[in-house]
Amino acid sequence: MISSVLPTYNRAPLHFVKGEGSWLIEADGRRFLDMGAGIAVNALGHAHPALVAALTEQASTLWHTSNLYHIPQQQALADKLVDATFADTVFFCNSGTEACELAVKMARKYFFEKGQPERVEFLTFDGSFHGRSSAGIAAAGSEKMTHGFGPLLPGFKHLPFGDHDAISASIDDKTAAILVEPVQGEGGIRPLPDACLKGLRDLCDEHGLLLVLDEVQCGVGRTGRLFAHEWAGIEPDIMMVAKGIGGGFPLGAVLATEEAASGMTAGTHGSTYGGNPLGCAVGNAVMDHITAPGFLDDVNRKAGLLRQKLEALVAGHPDVFQSVRGSGLMLGLVCVAPVGDVVSAAYDAELAIVPAAENTARLLPPLTITDEEIAEAVTRLENVAQAIQSKESVAL
Repeated sequence: MISSVLPTYNRAPLHFVKGEGSWLIEADGRRFLDMGAGIAVNALGHAHPALVAALTEQASTLWHTSNLYHIPQQQALADKLVDATFADTVFFCNSGTEACELAVKMARKYFFEKGQPERVEFLTFDGSFHGRSSAGIAAAGSEKMTHGFGPLLPGFKHLPFGDHDAISASIDDKTAAILVEPVQGEGGIRPLPDACLKGLRDLCDEHGLLLVLDEVQCGVGRTGRLFAHEWAGIEPDIMMVAKGIGGGFPLGAVLATEEAASGMTAGTHGSTYGGNPLGCAVGNAVMDHITAPGFLDDVNRKAGLLRQKLEALVAGHPDVFQSVRGSGLMLGLVCVAPVGDVVSAAYDAELAIVPAAENTARLLPPLTITDEEIAEAVTRLENVAQAIQSKESVAL
């Protein structure tokens, strides 16, 4: 008999009932150190006082009106994002998947209004993840994402990750945009080198294409800058944002230049819930904290500390872990042992980590994690390695 909750997830046998900072409390009272942060969502940890206060205050006055009316909290958050980024304008939605849908529509509408309706194709990359909508799975193109869901939305060319020759050769008179994650999350924490991101910007400028960045997982302070592309010194035309921007409250956004958004006039897109007072009240509090003086400096310091400890962990357990990669507090442990075994052993050690492709375990802690919690996380990973080694010894 089918579950009352559609069984589309392979859930861990855990039932968390409370969160405090970097910690999750199971129903049986066990305290798990959360190195996943809801898959890079809880940027300021669990139950952050400023987010609780913002949500509580807003909930006591006004929850929802719809976008038929002006929403002061939405305007305030849009102004903050425009002031802090390349963007001239922002559209609010509820998730990264919805942001992907608009980004695709916006780029195609741009060229349609420019008198080039044939320019509808996106160049995308192996290992990418852009959500699970029709546009998102078509953009990713992997068998895992698309099997059984045809016919797929046309207009996406899938290219090898980081192959600039293949990118150049694929551009033709139908190409509208290049869509890329500066750091692939689901794909195994694979950063795109700064030189490559600059190269993509140059290609777009040379051929009159739009550069669309998916910063749903790597944005909002995750890599130690407000957005990951800033490390490369470039700017996109359109950018997808979600996860961290709501700090745990469902919130997404598409940021764009005035030029790229020029086709999106009244009636061309909408959202019932997107940018409502509750979501934007929390989003404003998140932005205030992450852009506060010194906050990202401290993220970078802690990222260096965590990476140093992880490199030592890998060196000490080469039969369990192969390498560390990533940027900021978006790190991947490439495993020698099956990543499923590593994640399972981490649960036994009361540590929450997230599996990804390429046999990689993702470490995406709250940006507010303390030095002591970083040390404790690595100690628990040591226990994970020892448990796997002991299991392998018994099997032999």
